Amino acid sequence: MNAPWHSPLDSGQLEMQLRQWQSSHPGQQLLALVAESDQQQLPLLQTCCLHLGIGLAGGIFPRLLDGQGFLPGGAWLLPHASPADAALLGIHPDRGAATAARQMADQVLHMLQQWPAAQGKPTLFMLFDAMLPDIASILDELYLLLADQVYYGGVNAGSESFQPMPCLFDQHHTIGHGVLCLLLPSSANPVIAHGYAAPQQTTCATATAGNRIFQIDWRPAFDSYRQMVQEQFGAELTRENFYSFGVHFPLGVVLANQQVLIRVPVALEDDGSVFCVGEVPENALLIMLQAPSEPGTECVDSIVDGLRQRHGEISQQPLLGFYCAGRSMHFGPAALEEISHLQASSAAAPLVGALTLGEIASLQEWGYPLFHNASILCSLWRSA
Repeated sequence: MNAPWHSPLDSGQLEMQLRQWQSSHPGQQLLALVAESDQQQLPLLQTCCLHLGIGLAGGIFPRLLDGQGFLPGGAWLLPHASPADAALLGIHPDRGAATAARQMADQVLHMLQQWPAAQGKPTLFMLFDAMLPDIASILDELYLLLADQVYYGGVNAGSESFQPMPCLFDQHHTIGHGVLCLLLPSSANPVIAHGYAAPQQTTCATATAGNRIFQIDWRPAFDSYRQMVQEQFGAELTRENFYSFGVHFPLGVVLANQQVLIRVPVALEDDGSVFCVGEVPENALLIMLQAPSEPGTECVDSIVDGLRQRHGEISQQPLLGFYCAGRSMHFGPAALEEISHLQASSAAAPLVGALTLGEIASLQEWGYPLFHNASILCSLWRSA
Protein backbone atom coordinates (compact mmCIF):
# COMPACT_ATOMS: atom_id res chain seq x y z
CA MET A 1 0.00 0.00 0.00
CA ASN A 2 1.75 3.17 -1.17
CA ALA A 3 -1.11 5.02 -2.83
CA PRO A 4 -2.96 7.66 -0.77
CA TRP A 5 -5.52 6.13 1.54
CA HIS A 6 -8.41 7.43 3.63
CA SER A 7 -8.33 6.67 7.33
CA PRO A 8 -11.26 7.16 9.74
CA LEU A 9 -8.65 7.95 12.45
CA ASP A 10 -10.01 5.11 14.52
CA SER A 11 -7.72 4.04 17.34
CA GLY A 12 -8.37 0.38 16.57
CA GLN A 13 -7.23 0.63 12.93
CA LEU A 14 -4.83 3.52 12.55
CA GLU A 15 -1.66 2.12 14.11
CA MET A 16 -2.15 -1.19 12.34
CA GLN A 17 -2.52 0.58 8.97
CA LEU A 18 0.56 2.71 9.59
CA ARG A 19 2.65 -0.23 10.78
CA GLN A 20 1.76 -2.29 7.69
CA TRP A 21 2.55 0.61 5.36
CA GLN A 22 5.82 1.46 7.09
CA SER A 23 7.08 -2.11 6.99
CA SER A 24 6.98 -2.10 3.18
CA HIS A 25 7.99 1.55 2.72
CA PRO A 26 10.57 2.38 5.42
CA GLY A 27 11.83 5.94 5.56
CA GLN A 28 8.91 7.50 3.70
CA GLN A 29 6.88 10.38 5.11
CA LEU A 30 3.16 11.23 5.20
CA LEU A 31 1.22 14.32 4.22
CA ALA A 32 -2.11 14.28 6.08
CA LEU A 33 -5.27 16.18 5.17
CA VAL A 34 -7.54 16.07 8.24
CA ALA A 35 -11.24 16.99 8.18
CA GLU A 36 -12.23 19.80 10.54
CA SER A 37 -14.96 17.57 11.99
CA ASP A 38 -12.29 15.11 13.19
CA GLN A 39 -9.70 17.59 14.46
CA GLN A 40 -9.98 16.12 17.96
CA GLN A 41 -8.56 12.87 16.58
CA LEU A 42 -5.36 14.52 15.31
CA PRO A 43 -3.37 13.74 18.50
CA LEU A 44 -3.99 10.05 17.86
CA LEU A 45 -2.41 10.32 14.41
CA GLN A 46 0.53 12.31 15.80
CA THR A 47 1.10 9.82 18.62
CA CYS A 48 1.05 6.85 16.23
CA CYS A 49 3.55 8.50 13.89
CA LEU A 50 5.82 9.44 16.80
CA HIS A 51 5.69 5.89 18.14
CA LEU A 52 6.55 4.42 14.74
CA GLY A 53 9.10 7.06 13.76
CA ILE A 54 7.10 8.30 10.76
CA GLY A 55 7.62 11.85 9.54
CA LEU A 56 4.20 13.54 9.50
CA ALA A 57 3.06 16.91 8.19
CA GLY A 58 -0.33 18.30 7.24
CA GLY A 59 -3.28 20.58 7.76
CA ILE A 60 -6.89 20.67 8.93
CA PHE A 61 -9.42 21.53 6.21
CA PRO A 62 -13.18 22.24 6.20
CA ARG A 63 -14.03 18.99 4.39
CA LEU A 64 -12.31 16.21 2.48
CA LEU A 65 -13.21 15.03 -1.02
CA ASP A 66 -12.75 12.11 -3.36
CA GLY A 67 -13.93 11.30 -6.87
CA GLN A 68 -17.55 10.92 -5.75
CA GLY A 69 -17.82 14.09 -3.66
CA PHE A 70 -17.32 15.08 -0.04
CA LEU A 71 -16.32 12.66 2.70
CA PRO A 72 -17.88 12.60 6.18
CA GLY A 73 -14.56 13.04 8.00
CA GLY A 74 -11.32 11.26 8.74
CA ALA A 75 -8.02 11.97 7.03
CA TRP A 76 -6.31 11.45 3.70
CA LEU A 77 -2.82 10.02 4.25
CA LEU A 78 -0.49 10.62 1.30
CA PRO A 79 2.90 8.84 1.27
CA HIS A 80 5.91 10.56 -0.22
CA ALA A 81 9.64 9.89 -0.34
CA SER A 82 10.99 13.43 -0.11
CA PRO A 83 14.62 13.43 1.07
CA ALA A 84 13.95 16.68 2.95
CA ASP A 85 11.85 16.84 6.11
CA ALA A 86 8.90 19.20 6.11
CA ALA A 87 9.33 22.54 7.91
CA LEU A 88 6.58 23.78 10.24
CA LEU A 89 7.06 27.48 10.95
CA GLY A 90 5.18 29.93 13.13
CA ILE A 91 4.72 33.38 11.58
CA HIS A 92 4.31 36.42 13.80
CA PRO A 93 1.55 38.54 12.21
CA ASP A 94 3.13 41.83 13.32
CA ARG A 95 6.63 41.31 11.95
CA GLY A 96 5.79 41.78 8.29
CA ALA A 97 5.87 39.77 5.10
CA ALA A 98 9.59 40.26 4.46
CA THR A 99 10.52 38.71 7.82
CA ALA A 100 8.19 35.75 7.24
CA ALA A 101 9.56 35.19 3.74
CA ARG A 102 13.15 35.28 4.98
CA GLN A 103 12.28 32.73 7.68
CA MET A 104 10.72 30.47 5.03
CA ALA A 105 13.54 30.94 2.53
CA ASP A 106 16.19 30.01 5.09
CA GLN A 107 14.39 26.74 5.74
CA VAL A 108 13.76 26.01 2.07
CA LEU A 109 17.38 26.66 1.12
CA HIS A 110 18.43 24.16 3.78
CA MET A 111 15.90 21.66 2.39
CA LEU A 112 17.20 22.21 -1.15
CA GLN A 113 20.67 21.13 -0.03
CA GLN A 114 19.16 17.70 0.70
CA TRP A 115 17.35 17.47 -2.66
CA PRO A 116 19.19 15.24 -5.18
CA ALA A 117 20.04 17.05 -8.41
CA ALA A 118 19.06 13.93 -10.36
CA GLN A 119 15.43 14.45 -9.31
CA GLY A 120 15.26 17.81 -11.07
CA LYS A 121 13.69 20.99 -9.77
CA PRO A 122 11.32 20.33 -6.86
CA THR A 123 7.95 21.85 -6.06
CA LEU A 124 7.73 23.96 -2.92
CA PHE A 125 4.27 23.04 -1.65
CA MET A 126 3.03 25.31 1.14
CA LEU A 127 0.14 24.98 3.57
CA PHE A 128 -0.71 28.33 5.18
CA ASP A 129 -3.07 29.13 8.03
CA ALA A 130 -5.90 30.98 6.27
CA MET A 131 -6.03 33.55 9.07
CA LEU A 132 -2.67 35.06 8.10
CA PRO A 133 -3.48 38.50 6.64
CA ASP A 134 -0.58 38.90 4.18
CA ILE A 135 -0.03 35.63 2.34
CA ALA A 136 0.12 37.30 -1.09
CA SER A 137 2.83 39.68 0.16
CA ILE A 138 4.77 36.80 1.72
CA LEU A 139 4.72 35.03 -1.66
CA ASP A 140 6.00 38.20 -3.36
CA GLU A 141 8.89 38.46 -0.92
CA LEU A 142 9.61 34.74 -1.07
CA TYR A 143 9.96 34.81 -4.85
CA LEU A 144 12.55 37.58 -4.56
CA LEU A 145 14.61 35.25 -2.35
CA LEU A 146 14.13 31.90 -4.10
CA ALA A 147 13.25 32.91 -7.68
CA ASP A 148 13.05 29.87 -9.99
CA GLN A 149 14.92 27.38 -7.79
CA VAL A 150 11.53 25.72 -7.15
CA TYR A 151 8.06 25.44 -8.59
CA TYR A 152 5.41 26.94 -6.31
CA GLY A 153 2.08 25.60 -5.10
CA GLY A 154 -0.06 25.37 -2.02
CA VAL A 155 -3.34 25.93 -0.22
CA ASN A 156 -4.81 27.48 2.91
CA ALA A 157 -5.94 25.33 5.82
CA GLY A 158 -8.32 26.26 8.63
CA SER A 159 -11.97 26.47 9.54
CA GLU A 160 -14.72 27.34 7.07
CA SER A 161 -16.09 29.63 9.81
CA PHE A 162 -12.95 31.79 9.44
CA GLN A 163 -12.41 31.58 13.19
CA PRO A 164 -8.81 31.12 14.33
CA MET A 165 -7.77 27.55 15.09
CA PRO A 166 -4.52 25.57 15.20
CA CYS A 167 -4.63 23.99 11.74
CA LEU A 168 -1.05 23.02 10.77
CA PHE A 169 0.92 20.18 12.28
CA ASP A 170 3.77 17.73 12.22
CA GLN A 171 4.22 14.69 14.44
CA HIS A 172 5.30 16.91 17.34
CA HIS A 173 3.25 20.12 17.23
CA THR A 174 -0.01 21.71 16.09
CA ILE A 175 0.05 25.46 15.42
CA GLY A 176 -1.91 28.36 13.98
CA HIS A 177 -0.55 31.52 12.33
CA GLY A 178 2.06 29.63 10.43
CA VAL A 179 3.07 27.76 7.31
CA LEU A 180 4.13 24.23 6.46
CA CYS A 181 6.73 23.87 3.69
CA LEU A 182 7.33 20.62 1.81
CA LEU A 183 9.61 19.80 -1.10
CA LEU A 184 7.88 17.46 -3.55
CA PRO A 185 8.69 16.25 -7.09
CA SER A 186 8.11 18.48 -10.09
CA SER A 187 4.93 16.50 -10.81
CA ALA A 188 3.38 18.26 -7.80
CA ASN A 189 3.68 21.62 -9.60
CA PRO A 190 -0.04 22.45 -9.64
CA VAL A 191 -2.39 23.56 -12.39
CA ILE A 192 -5.11 26.03 -11.37
CA ALA A 193 -8.22 27.57 -12.94
CA HIS A 194 -11.40 29.37 -11.90
CA GLY A 195 -13.33 29.79 -15.14
CA TYR A 196 -15.04 33.07 -14.14
CA ALA A 197 -15.61 35.54 -16.96
CA ALA A 198 -14.23 39.07 -16.48
CA PRO A 199 -16.38 42.11 -17.44
CA GLN A 200 -14.84 45.29 -18.82
CA GLN A 201 -15.98 47.77 -16.15
CA THR A 202 -13.25 48.50 -13.57
CA THR A 203 -13.05 50.36 -10.26
CA CYS A 204 -10.16 51.12 -7.91
CA ALA A 205 -9.38 49.95 -4.38
CA THR A 206 -8.41 53.40 -3.15
CA ALA A 207 -7.72 52.45 0.49
CA THR A 208 -6.74 48.97 1.69
CA ALA A 209 -4.78 47.25 4.43
CA GLY A 210 -3.91 43.61 3.84
CA ASN A 211 -7.17 41.69 3.40
CA ARG A 212 -9.40 44.68 4.18
CA ILE A 213 -10.73 47.13 1.61
CA PHE A 214 -11.66 50.44 3.24
CA GLN A 215 -12.57 52.42 0.13
CA ILE A 216 -13.52 51.66 -3.46
CA ASP A 217 -13.38 54.70 -5.75
CA TRP A 218 -12.94 56.90 -2.65
CA ARG A 219 -16.22 55.73 -1.10
CA PRO A 220 -16.75 53.35 1.83
CA ALA A 221 -16.09 49.88 0.47
CA PHE A 222 -19.42 48.36 1.48
CA ASP A 223 -21.41 51.20 -0.08
CA SER A 224 -19.52 50.89 -3.38
CA TYR A 225 -19.69 47.09 -3.38
CA ARG A 226 -23.42 47.12 -2.67
CA GLN A 227 -24.01 49.63 -5.47
CA MET A 228 -21.99 47.57 -7.97
CA VAL A 229 -23.94 44.43 -7.11
CA GLN A 230 -27.21 46.31 -7.57
CA GLU A 231 -26.27 48.06 -10.83
CA GLN A 232 -24.57 45.13 -12.55
CA PHE A 233 -26.66 42.21 -11.31
CA GLY A 234 -29.84 43.65 -9.82
CA ALA A 235 -29.26 41.98 -6.44
CA GLU A 236 -30.01 43.61 -3.08
CA LEU A 237 -27.08 43.33 -0.70
CA THR A 238 -27.51 44.01 3.03
CA ARG A 239 -25.41 43.61 6.13
CA GLU A 240 -27.50 40.59 7.06
CA ASN A 241 -27.01 38.64 3.81
CA PHE A 242 -23.44 39.78 3.13
CA TYR A 243 -21.67 36.53 4.04
CA SER A 244 -23.90 34.38 1.85
CA PHE A 245 -23.77 36.90 -1.06
CA GLY A 246 -20.00 37.40 -1.22
CA VAL A 247 -19.34 33.99 -2.76
CA HIS A 248 -21.78 34.77 -5.59
CA PHE A 249 -20.30 38.23 -6.37
CA PRO A 250 -16.53 38.04 -5.83
CA LEU A 251 -14.15 40.85 -6.65
CA GLY A 252 -11.39 40.42 -9.20
CA VAL A 253 -7.95 42.04 -8.98
CA VAL A 254 -6.78 42.83 -12.52
CA LEU A 255 -3.08 42.10 -13.08
CA ALA A 256 -0.86 43.97 -15.52
CA ASN A 257 -1.17 41.09 -18.02
CA GLN A 258 -5.00 41.34 -17.77
CA GLN A 259 -5.31 38.08 -15.89
CA VAL A 260 -7.66 38.17 -12.91
CA LEU A 261 -7.14 37.04 -9.32
CA ILE A 262 -10.39 36.38 -7.46
CA ARG A 263 -10.95 37.79 -3.99
CA VAL A 264 -14.04 36.52 -2.17
CA PRO A 265 -15.54 38.97 0.38
CA VAL A 266 -16.28 37.00 3.55
CA ALA A 267 -16.91 39.60 6.27
CA LEU A 268 -18.22 43.13 6.71
CA GLU A 269 -16.61 45.20 9.46
CA ASP A 270 -18.45 47.75 11.60
CA ASP A 271 -16.60 50.61 9.87
CA GLY A 272 -17.92 49.56 6.46
CA SER A 273 -14.70 47.92 5.31
CA VAL A 274 -14.88 44.62 3.46
CA PHE A 275 -12.69 41.69 4.51
CA CYS A 276 -11.59 39.36 1.70
CA VAL A 277 -9.79 36.03 1.51
CA GLY A 278 -6.44 37.25 0.22
CA GLU A 279 -4.86 40.68 0.09
CA VAL A 280 -6.00 43.50 -2.14
CA PRO A 281 -3.20 45.97 -2.95
CA GLU A 282 -3.96 49.65 -2.53
CA ASN A 283 -4.93 51.27 -5.86
CA ALA A 284 -5.47 47.87 -7.45
CA LEU A 285 -7.88 47.76 -10.37
CA LEU A 286 -11.01 45.85 -9.37
CA ILE A 287 -13.82 44.28 -11.33
CA MET A 288 -17.08 42.89 -10.06
CA LEU A 289 -17.43 39.26 -11.04
CA GLN A 290 -20.55 37.15 -11.04
CA ALA A 291 -19.84 33.51 -10.53
CA PRO A 292 -21.55 31.40 -13.21
CA SER A 293 -24.85 29.90 -12.11
CA GLU A 294 -23.64 26.42 -13.11
CA PRO A 295 -20.05 25.18 -13.06
CA GLY A 296 -20.00 23.81 -16.60
CA THR A 297 -16.97 21.84 -17.81
CA GLU A 298 -14.53 24.53 -18.96
CA CYS A 299 -12.64 24.95 -15.68
CA VAL A 300 -12.01 21.24 -15.14
CA ASP A 301 -11.18 20.68 -18.83
CA SER A 302 -8.59 23.46 -18.62
CA ILE A 303 -6.95 21.85 -15.59
CA VAL A 304 -6.88 18.35 -17.07
CA ASP A 305 -5.47 19.66 -20.36
CA GLY A 306 -2.79 21.56 -18.42
CA LEU A 307 -1.79 18.46 -16.47
CA ARG A 308 -1.52 16.41 -19.67
CA GLN A 309 0.58 19.06 -21.39
CA ARG A 310 3.06 18.99 -18.50
CA HIS A 311 3.10 15.31 -17.60
CA GLY A 312 1.73 13.31 -20.52
CA GLU A 313 -0.83 10.60 -19.76
CA ILE A 314 -2.28 11.10 -16.28
CA SER A 315 -5.02 8.45 -16.17
CA GLN A 316 -4.87 5.83 -13.42
CA GLN A 317 -2.49 7.98 -11.39
CA PRO A 318 -3.22 9.55 -7.97
CA LEU A 319 -4.44 13.14 -8.32
CA LEU A 320 -4.36 15.64 -5.47
CA GLY A 321 -7.24 18.08 -5.91
CA PHE A 322 -8.24 21.12 -3.86
CA TYR A 323 -11.60 22.84 -4.28
CA CYS A 324 -12.19 26.32 -2.87
CA ALA A 325 -14.77 26.40 -0.06
CA GLY A 326 -16.20 29.65 -1.45
CA ARG A 327 -16.69 27.99 -4.83
CA SER A 328 -18.47 25.12 -3.09
CA MET A 329 -20.73 27.55 -1.22
CA HIS A 330 -21.65 29.28 -4.47
CA PHE A 331 -22.41 26.18 -6.54
CA GLY A 332 -24.01 24.19 -3.72
CA PRO A 333 -24.88 20.63 -4.84
CA ALA A 334 -23.59 21.42 -8.35
CA ALA A 335 -20.06 21.47 -6.91
CA LEU A 336 -20.35 17.69 -6.70
CA GLU A 337 -20.96 17.60 -10.46
CA GLU A 338 -17.72 19.50 -11.04
CA ILE A 339 -15.77 17.14 -8.78
CA SER A 340 -17.35 14.16 -10.55
CA HIS A 341 -16.34 15.62 -13.91
CA LEU A 342 -12.77 16.04 -12.64
CA GLN A 343 -12.72 12.36 -11.69
CA ALA A 344 -14.16 11.22 -15.02
CA SER A 345 -12.05 13.51 -17.20
CA SER A 346 -8.76 12.77 -15.45
CA ALA A 347 -9.46 9.06 -14.78
CA ALA A 348 -7.53 9.58 -11.55
CA ALA A 349 -6.88 6.54 -9.39
CA PRO A 350 -7.60 7.82 -6.84
CA LEU A 351 -8.70 11.47 -6.65
CA VAL A 352 -7.98 12.77 -3.14
CA GLY A 353 -8.22 16.25 -1.66
CA ALA A 354 -10.03 18.81 0.42
CA LEU A 355 -11.97 22.05 0.49
CA THR A 356 -9.58 24.97 0.92
CA LEU A 357 -9.63 28.62 1.99
CA GLY A 358 -7.35 29.93 -0.73
CA GLU A 359 -5.06 28.42 -3.35
CA ILE A 360 -1.45 29.13 -4.44
CA ALA A 361 -0.09 28.49 -7.92
CA SER A 362 1.63 30.08 -10.86
CA LEU A 363 -0.44 30.79 -13.94
CA GLN A 364 2.37 29.42 -16.14
CA GLU A 365 4.59 26.41 -15.47
CA TRP A 366 7.66 28.56 -14.76
CA GLY A 367 5.74 31.48 -13.34
CA TYR A 368 5.41 33.60 -10.25
CA PRO A 369 3.47 32.32 -7.19
CA LEU A 370 0.06 33.97 -6.87
CA PHE A 371 -2.67 33.72 -4.24
CA HIS A 372 -6.09 32.74 -5.61
CA ASN A 373 -9.68 32.30 -4.42
CA ALA A 374 -12.66 30.42 -5.89
CA SER A 375 -10.39 28.07 -7.82
CA ILE A 376 -9.67 24.39 -8.36
CA LEU A 377 -6.04 23.32 -7.96
CA CYS A 378 -4.65 19.93 -8.96
CA SER A 379 -1.28 18.16 -8.76
CA LEU A 380 -0.16 14.68 -9.66
CA TRP A 381 0.78 12.76 -6.53
CA ARG A 382 3.79 10.55 -7.00
CA SER A 383 5.02 8.98 -3.79
CA ALA A 384 8.58 8.48 -4.97
